Amino acid sequence: MAIRDTAAFTFLVSCFLAQSVGSLSPICNSNDLRALQGFLEGLESGIGDFFSSSSDCCSWEGVTCEASALAANHSNISSRVVSLELGNRRLQGVVSKSLAGLDQLRTLNLSRNFFKGSLPVELLCLEKLEVLDLSSNDLSGSVPLDIHIPSLRYLDISGNLFYGSLDAGICKTAKQLQVINLSINKYTGRIPVGFGNCSSLEHLFLGSNFFTGNLPEDLFQLSKLSHLDLRDNKLSGALSSGFGNLSNLAKMVISINEFSGNLPDAFQNLGNLQQFSASSNKFVGPLPASLTNSSTIFQLQLGNNSLSGPIDFNCSAMVRLTSLDLGSNQFNGTILESLSSCQQLSVLNLARNNLQGQVPNQFSKLGSLSHLSLSNTSLQNISAALVVLQQCKKLTTLILSINFQAEVMPLDSNLQFRNLKALVIANCGLTGLIPPWLSGCTNLQLLDLSWNHLSGTIPVWFGNLKTLFYLDLSDNFLSGEIPKDLTKLESFIYRNLSLEDPSQGLAFFIKRNISARGLQYNQISSFPPSLDLSNNMLVGPIWPEFGNMKTLHVLNLKKNNLSGYIPVSLSEMTNLETLDLSYNNLWGTIPPSLVKLSFLSKFSVAHNQLSGTIPSGGQFHTFPESSFEGNRGLCGLLSCLPESPEVPGRRGTPIESPEGAKESIIGLPFGFGAVVGFVVVVTISFMSGWLLPKTETRNCRRNL
Repeated sequence: MAIRDTAAFTFLVSCFLAQSVGSLSPICNSNDLRALQGFLEGLESGIGDFFSSSSDCCSWEGVTCEASALAANHSNISSRVVSLELGNRRLQGVVSKSLAGLDQLRTLNLSRNFFKGSLPVELLCLEKLEVLDLSSNDLSGSVPLDIHIPSLRYLDISGNLFYGSLDAGICKTAKQLQVINLSINKYTGRIPVGFGNCSSLEHLFLGSNFFTGNLPEDLFQLSKLSHLDLRDNKLSGALSSGFGNLSNLAKMVISINEFSGNLPDAFQNLGNLQQFSASSNKFVGPLPASLTNSSTIFQLQLGNNSLSGPIDFNCSAMVRLTSLDLGSNQFNGTILESLSSCQQLSVLNLARNNLQGQVPNQFSKLGSLSHLSLSNTSLQNISAALVVLQQCKKLTTLILSINFQAEVMPLDSNLQFRNLKALVIANCGLTGLIPPWLSGCTNLQLLDLSWNHLSGTIPVWFGNLKTLFYLDLSDNFLSGEIPKDLTKLESFIYRNLSLEDPSQGLAFFIKRNISARGLQYNQISSFPPSLDLSNNMLVGPIWPEFGNMKTLHVLNLKKNNLSGYIPVSLSEMTNLETLDLSYNNLWGTIPPSLVKLSFLSKFSVAHNQLSGTIPSGGQFHTFPESSFEGNRGLCGLLSCLPESPEVPGRRGTPIESPEGAKESIIGLPFGFGAVVGFVVVVTISFMSGWLLPKTETRNCRRNL
């Protein structure tokens, strides 16, 4: 890191010097030179003196000067620094207060660097400053915003570690302020009264902080405000109908808060509103009529609330609606055919509601539909549903889990989903075989048929699905040998695929990102390449050809009836993070070459018939004794491990004990390791309707 940073600084310095040699450009003011030299002294890697060898700072890269006056002898032009643009230069160190000496500065951009420490108060006294961008650094401390910068138009200090309560005093003097971005910091307390004085404000971003309480009414006096983002705070109380006064509002995001009560029926005056997101709050009651008749909204996200009543949209009025997320609420009734009149609809999430009946026949008219989740909505008749949905020719993502209980998987070879990239029909208790029509889904990237009652063998045509990189057939009644063709899946061998994420920016699962202190949405393309065949009745060997699957991250074959030796070739699966071969009938030794799997963080061969010495070195010293228990004669470095009592449990049926429960992603059993030394904190929740629950029965998984 230090070498790379030094190289970057050296390159920057070289640019400065190269531009200064033989230059006839006006030289910078001596006061400005001293201010910049002081700034350079605050940078790390000892480069400050090196920069200062050039006396004409106006020739430095990132510095812009403007002529101010002629010197007395008219031989030189004295220029003043008006802009310092050093964004994304990998600079480290502190922001020196000497920059306050640039009293003609209009633009200061130090964003996307590695500056630390506090922000000098002196910088907040530059009266001619118009743009201040310090975003995406590691600055900390409190920032007094009761300051006097009358010319300021753009303020962005997002993505830092600033803390304390907020003061809106800046709005008393900065009447031209158009953008305020304080998001992704550690501000606490209430959003103060005073922002209403920023009469020119167009964009206000306060998301991903720790603000509490309700919203001050003067926010709704900002007649020019077009973008209001308050997501991921702890704001509470009823949402005031006053937001209906924001006549220029185009985007409003208040998701991941604690707002409660009914959504105000105040959308009729928002003639420019295009996006409204209020997901993950505590809103109740029906949808307001002014919202379901909006002619301007194209994205509406209300998932993970307690909204109720029928889903009733006036699609003849909502002609621009393209994305609708109502997942994880308490809506009831049937899925209305009237939704099919929303001809522009491309993303629809109705998952986890109290709906019933069948997929309406009129859904076949949704020609723009690309992403559909109807999981856990008590749907019936899977055959009819697939016949209807196959006519949505642009459909790329289809999630139907926890429906169609105990029905038969359709085998109709006429079904065609040629553009499908993600298909999840998990946790339905479906019987029958793996359907042959899946062989025509040649663009499939992710397939989950887990937690059903599917029987028969695994088809060999899976090997022809060139883009498939996530396959979960676990917890079924599949039998026979693992087809060798699975080891020929190109995405497991090369992963040289250009994967276009079909999920339209909507979450499959939610992960807490510590550095951003907010919830990040992780899409299909971020899933680790995985093959999960666990909890079936598969027999035969683990093929040596598995070693060709060099890009596979997760291989789970536990709780089958596999036999034979553990192939030495598994050590060639160089990206493997999880390897679970437990509860089979494997014999022989654990190949010592497995210590070469440097990314392996989860490993188990428990309850087999293995013997010999447990390999040492590599990751093996991190694996618990439970990873090896239940093997006769398997020995560690000092002694042989005792054979554990046989743990009751069947081969090929899902586990009912808590120990067998898995993490889930949209109903997908999912476990994966991480690179050593890098801790990944995964919070699986139901903050969007894409996530599916487990219950305590065999057919449904427990809630997480």
